Amino acid sequence: MNLHSHRKDEHVMIAEKLYRKKSSNGLEGVRLIPANLPEISLDEVSLSTTLAGKKIEAPFFINAITGGSETTDRLNEKLAMAAAATGLAMAVGSQSIALKDPAFARGFERLRSINQDGIMLANLGAGHPLKNAEQAVRMISADALELHLNAAQELVMPEGDSSFYWLDNLVELKKCLNVPVLIKEVGSGMTPQTLKILAENNFSYVDLAGSGGTNFAAIENERRKGKETLSFMQELGLTTAETLLGARKHERELHGLALTASGGIRNAEDIVKCLVLGAENVGISGMFLHVLIKDGTDGLIERIEELKLGVRTLMALLGCRTVSELKKTQVILSGELKNTVEQL
Repeated sequence: MNLHSHRKDEHVMIAEKLYRKKSSNGLEGVRLIPANLPEISLDEVSLSTTLAGKKIEAPFFINAITGGSETTDRLNEKLAMAAAATGLAMAVGSQSIALKDPAFARGFERLRSINQDGIMLANLGAGHPLKNAEQAVRMISADALELHLNAAQELVMPEGDSSFYWLDNLVELKKCLNVPVLIKEVGSGMTPQTLKILAENNFSYVDLAGSGGTNFAAIENERRKGKETLSFMQELGLTTAETLLGARKHERELHGLALTASGGIRNAEDIVKCLVLGAENVGISGMFLHVLIKDGTDGLIERIEELKLGVRTLMALLGCRTVSELKKTQVILSGELKNTVEQL
């Protein structure tokens, strides 16, 4: 048995287990205020926005989940079918396993034939060299590349890395690749300080990936024999709401950095709240995986269409015809959330 492939199966099993615990993404501390005179009709609302500079027809997408074993390849194929049927963009899980063993590349390669015309994002860790990044992009004919920052995951992982000199490599990849690069967290949330560094180095796209959703430090801790030793690692970081509000607070210093929000998104209200707080689009992993496992591909397609209707309906209620207009709407923050943001 390939240990890397087995770890992919473990990740899915643990992610589904942790999903049921419903950690807070902080968005419950954000209240939307309906417009009493919205002066709009539902059919005037447009859901289109951009992801890594590419136009997408809905403001949410299937974020990185899995791939690299028989079980996870089947899940990825079903996700790609749902993406093709609904017009959603889709990011694959880390392709590092396919670079180490070409036998695992076939599962990723099949996805493009299933989702021939859709927006697809490749995915690698931040430390991979240019040749690996180019190979990952070619593998699925990707429209963009997610490069994930996962120091906490690696430190908790029994077989993980312990050296994290990434910035120069990220700059090199952005400079040399012929597709856009999106820098992604994996469940700890990006701080305003990190966002400033990325903006200063001319990055354009980030996925904030706040806590409250799939947390790879928590997943890897479940795989450890001594779970209590590093259990505190899974509690570190900023929630989805906190990292969005931190970015908004320092907006002038971020030079137009386009934000993807992710982390514990469970319904249309969560999506709209993220868009109101400044996100261009919203990535969803855990909830889509849960629905797929429970209800299959048809159930996932149905849920996606329900989310589209829910987002459109909320936008009409707020009097917003476009995603960009949502950023101008007022929200009420809980005292706890407001106090936290003041410290960022």
